[in-house]
Amino acid sequence: MIGSMRLPKPRGPLSAALRADLPAGRSVSAATRSAATLAARTPDPLADEDLQLSLAICYELHYRGFDDVDDGWEWDPGLLAVRALLEERHTAALHELVGAVDVTDAPVDEQLAAVVAADDGPSLSGYLAKRGTLEQWREYLTLRSVYHLKEGDPHTWAIPRISGRAKAAMVEIQADEYGGGAAGRMHSELFAGLLRDLGLDDGYGALWDDAPAVTFASVNTMSLFGLHRRWRAACLGHLAAVEMTSSEPSRRYALGLRRLGFPPATSVFYHEHVEADAVHEQIASVDMCGALVADDPALTADVLFGARCALAVDGLTAVHLLGAWEAGRSGLRTDDALAA
Repeated sequence: MIGSMRLPKPRGPLSAALRADLPAGRSVSAATRSAATLAARTPDPLADEDLQLSLAICYELHYRGFDDVDDGWEWDPGLLAVRALLEERHTAALHELVGAVDVTDAPVDEQLAAVVAADDGPSLSGYLAKRGTLEQWREYLTLRSVYHLKEGDPHTWAIPRISGRAKAAMVEIQADEYGGGAAGRMHSELFAGLLRDLGLDDGYGALWDDAPAVTFASVNTMSLFGLHRRWRAACLGHLAAVEMTSSEPSRRYALGLRRLGFPPATSVFYHEHVEADAVHEQIASVDMCGALVADDPALTADVLFGARCALAVDGLTAVHLLGAWEAGRSGLRTDDALAA
């Protein structure tokens, strides 16, 4: 079956080997297995371009796939073994990033609120609202396109892994992500319209080659949590943190676009999140996560871990972009970087 995007340009030995293996339709080559072992030794997995892109390629086979890559690769044992190596390093890096997770006797929604309150990462929304140039906005949207063009999909993987009130609450949240049944109101479609209004390619995966490793680290974290039953509680905690922290930033993003002269129609993606996520916050933290840990209190630590990962990894993206802009350079990958 034809996929929806082309394989991205390689960024190192492993992504180059995958780009050679996957269209060929054969089993994973010795070169790919060797490159995976080497990639897994990187000292900074979340910032490693080759590891993060390769992991994203492996995960994308569970979403829409790639042109000229057979669907049979999705469950190829050799490729899954490669993916497992990368996941092990990625997961270890997440634990190192967020540190120890302390669980208290407080209700989980209160513990989630404390996690959110303790986050001291830089504010991209504040910068873009007040100072962001059109080109900086285009860079920011390029990075976010890797996630927002699939919007609810990574979290949706968790729905069949849970039950009862937690499941019903998650379905309620995700139904809004998919436009309540109206294709044109799906959040991914609203974001695609935002890309078009700012002169960017709205094709699914079209901007992958421009996005740095930290962008893929964020989406790969969601895919990791969603695709593994072992991480179902982390997936719900991740979603809860997203819902609890997106309403006010979305309002600021909308103000930033208005400051640049764009009409309200351009900001509809953000207006939708201002309204929806204000409601979703309670559903996610109280009904979804609360019900989950009420049934199995041992999952509380994973819920909090997922929430902390959501905030910490997004913080890496903010540090990356704001650091680049402060230095007077682009936050995107350049042709020179791709060649390197």
